[in-house]
Amino acid sequence: MRFVVRFLGFLFTAGTIVFLVGVAGVAGGIWYFSRDLPDYSQLQDYEPPVMTRVHASDGALLGEYSKERRLYLPIQAMPKLVTNAFLAAEDKNFYEHGGIDFTGMARAAVVYAQNFGSNRRPQGASTITQQVAKNFLLTNEVSFARKIKEALLAMRIERAYSKDRILELYLNEIYLGLGAYGIAAASLVYFDKSVNELTIAEAAYLAALPKAPGTLHPVRNRDRSTERRNYVIDRLLENGWIKQADADKARKEPLVVASRGNGAHTFAGEYFAEEVRRDIFERYGEKKLYEGGLSVRTTLDPKLQVMARKTVAAGLVNFDEAQGWRGAMSKLDISGDWGVKLAEIKSLSDISPWRMAVVLETSEQSARIGFQPGRELGGAISKDRQTGLITLDGVRWAKPAAAAARGKSPTSVSQILSPGDVIYADPLFGKDGNPIEGQYRLRQLPEVSGAMVAMDPWTGRVVAMVGGFSFDQSQFNRATQAYRQPGSTFKPLVYSAAMDNGYTPATIMIDGPIEIDQGQGAGVWRPENFSVGSYRGPITLREALKWSINTVTVRLAQDVGMPLIGEYAKRFGVYEELPNYLSYSLGAGETTVMRMVTAYSMFANGGRRVKPTLIDRIQDRYGRTIFKHDARECRGCDAPGGWKNQPEPQLVDRREQVLDSLTAYQITSMLEGVVQGGTASILREVGKPIAGKTGTTSDGKDVWFIGFSSDLVVGLYLGYDKPRSLGRAAQGGHTAAPIVKDFMKLALADKPAIPFKVPPGIRLVRIDAKSGMRPAPGEGGRTILEAFKPGTAPAENYVPVGVADGEGRMPQPIPPDAGNLQGISPEAGNIMRPGTGRLY
Repeated sequence: MRFVVRFLGFLFTAGTIVFLVGVAGVAGGIWYFSRDLPDYSQLQDYEPPVMTRVHASDGALLGEYSKERRLYLPIQAMPKLVTNAFLAAEDKNFYEHGGIDFTGMARAAVVYAQNFGSNRRPQGASTITQQVAKNFLLTNEVSFARKIKEALLAMRIERAYSKDRILELYLNEIYLGLGAYGIAAASLVYFDKSVNELTIAEAAYLAALPKAPGTLHPVRNRDRSTERRNYVIDRLLENGWIKQADADKARKEPLVVASRGNGAHTFAGEYFAEEVRRDIFERYGEKKLYEGGLSVRTTLDPKLQVMARKTVAAGLVNFDEAQGWRGAMSKLDISGDWGVKLAEIKSLSDISPWRMAVVLETSEQSARIGFQPGRELGGAISKDRQTGLITLDGVRWAKPAAAAARGKSPTSVSQILSPGDVIYADPLFGKDGNPIEGQYRLRQLPEVSGAMVAMDPWTGRVVAMVGGFSFDQSQFNRATQAYRQPGSTFKPLVYSAAMDNGYTPATIMIDGPIEIDQGQGAGVWRPENFSVGSYRGPITLREALKWSINTVTVRLAQDVGMPLIGEYAKRFGVYEELPNYLSYSLGAGETTVMRMVTAYSMFANGGRRVKPTLIDRIQDRYGRTIFKHDARECRGCDAPGGWKNQPEPQLVDRREQVLDSLTAYQITSMLEGVVQGGTASILREVGKPIAGKTGTTSDGKDVWFIGFSSDLVVGLYLGYDKPRSLGRAAQGGHTAAPIVKDFMKLALADKPAIPFKVPPGIRLVRIDAKSGMRPAPGEGGRTILEAFKPGTAPAENYVPVGVADGEGRMPQPIPPDAGNLQGISPEAGNIMRPGTGRLY
C-alpha cells in the first residue's frame, strides 16, 4: 500500500513537472513567436488598393483602372446570402470561436500524419480570422512557424475587432481569380452583376473560389468548379440558411459566366477614357490612379459620343473607299481548320459590326467567307464556324486604288477576292434599309484618319471626342495629341484682332495680287487664293471671310500686325507663341482640334475664357469631392432652414473676358454667313442656326471644319497620320463639313432652333452686301443686316471717293477728314475707314 502511495506521488510529481515544463514551453514558444509579430492595430486604418472607376455624365461606367481589381464594400452593404455562402465554405463557426477552430486543427493534424512523406501540401485549418492575419500581416510561407504566428495574431485580432469588421476585411481582401480582389469586384468580373443581384448558385461559386481560384476556372475546369459550387450549396442547406427547394434549383443551374473586359465599357468611349486616365495620372500620380479608389464623373454624353463615333468612322471610310481597293490585309492557308489559323491574327475589337474573315472560295457572283471565331473566357478558340457570302453588290465600290478615279466598278467578285484573302466584312443592307440575311459587304481599314471634339461653349465640358478610327488599332489621340495646320479655320482670330481695333464686317479690303518681301534672302512670298488667279477686287470683310479669301487675310494681318495676332492666338489658347510671319495668319502653324474647338467656344459664349475639361468631379474613396471643374461662386445656394422667400441664388462668373462681347457677336454673325451662303453652306441642312469655318491646308494635306450652335461647338479634321495630299478634290467644305453636318443633324435633332444672342450695344444696320455702305434710296442690289458697334455704322449719306487699283492702293491722296485709323498706315490704301463708308 505504501508503495502504491509513493508511486502515485511520484506520478503526480512527474506530471506536475511535465505540466509546468509544458506550460513553460508553451509560454516560451508564445514569447518567442510573439517577439516579431506584425502590429495588428494597422488593420484599424486599413485602406486596401481599390480600383478607380470612371463614369459618363449619366452615370454609365466608362472605365476601371487598377492593379488589383477591388471595390471596397462595407459589411452592412453585403447581402446575407453572400456572407452565409462564404461562412459555409470557409468557416461555419466563425461567429462562435475565438479566432482558432481547434476541431479543424485536429482534423488537419490527422490528415498531415496520414500524408507525411508524400510531398503533398498540408491541409489548412485556418479560420477566417487566421486568413485575415495571413493575408494582411504575414506571408504564404508553408511552415509551422507561420501557422503559430497566424494563430497568435488571430486571437489578438479577435480581442481587438468585432466579428463583422473581421469578416468585412476578409471579403474585401480575398483573391478570387481573374484579377478580382474582394467579393464586389468578383461579382462584376464573373457575372457582370452587383452583389445584390447574385443568385444562390452564383454566390456559392464565388464562395468556392478562395480555396483554389486558379484551379476552379469556370470554363477550363467547369465540372470541378460545378462540383465545388454544389458542395457550398449543400453546406448552406445543412446550416439552414437556404431552403431545400432553392438548393435543388441552384444545383441544376449551369455554371455560366458573363465576364467583361477591363477597358472602356461605353461603346466608342475608348479615346475619351484614356484621356481621362492620363489626366488623373498627371494630377495625382500612379498610386492614386490605380489604388486610390477614386470615383470620377466625366463630361461624356454617351449618346453624343456614339453619334460622333459613327459619323466620323463613316466619313473616314467613305473617303477611303473613294480612293479605291488596296487589296487584302494578308493571305492565309485555308487547308485544314481555317478557324484556328484565322483566330491567331490580331483583329480590331472596337469596329463592330465589322468582323474579320477569310475568303474560302470565289465565283463571279459571290465569295464564301468564314468569320474569325471568338474566344471563350479561358482563352480557348470557339468551335463555332460561321460563314457568309459577299455578293457583287458588296464589292461594287472596290475599284483598284491605282485607277480609282477613272476605273470601272468590278464586274465579278473574283476580280477582287481570291481564296485565302483575309479581309473585313459587315452586313449588307438592302434598299429597304434592313440587312440582307447571310450577305456581307467588303470593307477595308481606312488609311486616312482624323479627330472630332464636341464641347459645351459655356462651360468647356467636352461631351464627345473621337481620336481616330479605332483605339484598338492606334491609341494615339488625334484630338489632343496630333498637331496639325488649322488652315483657314484660324482666320476668325485674325478678324477678331481687327474688329477689336476699329474694323467692321463692312470694311472694304482688296482681293488682288500681293507680294511680301520676306527679307534676309527668303525671297518674295505671293499668297494665292484657293482658286489660283481668281480675284474679286474690293470686298467687305464679311464676304472675304465667307469665301475664305487668302489675300484679304494677309493684307489684314499686315495692317493689324502679326505681334497683335499672335497675342490673340495665345489669349485664345491656340498657340503658345506665334511666329511673326504673315503666312501664319493663314493657319500655317500647328495646333490641335481641342485647342481650336476651345477657341471657337469663346466666340459662341460672348468672349468668356473657357478651359476645356473631360472631368466634372472627382471623389475619393470616402466620397469627399477633391476636384470639381465648375469654379463659379453660387451666392444664396446654401439656404439654412429651407426656402423663406429669399432672393434666388446668383452664379458669379469671374472668368476672364478674352474678347469683347460685341466683337464675339460680329465674328459669330460673319461665321453664320459662311454657313448660310459660303464655303460651309452644306451645314444649312442641319436646319438650325449654325456658324462655322472651313479650312484646307497647303497641298490639301488636312481639311477642317469647326462650327457651333448656341450651345454646342464641334471641330473636325481629316488627314493622313504621315501628312500627304488628300487629293485635288479635298476641301474643308466638301470633305470635312459634311461629316460635321451629319453629326450636328443627329445631335441637335431634338433641340429648338435658338438664334445667336445679340449682346447689348450691337446695332443692326441694313447695308449693301457688296459695297458695305447704306443703300441709296431706290438703289438695287443685295442688302443685309450687318452688326456694328456703337459709332461704327456707315453714315446715312455718303460720297464715294474712288476705287482702289489692282494692287490695292488708291491713286488720290487721303482726304483730310480721314481721322484716326487706329495706327494703320493710310498709305496701304486698302482699307475703308471704320464708320464712314468711305474707301481709302
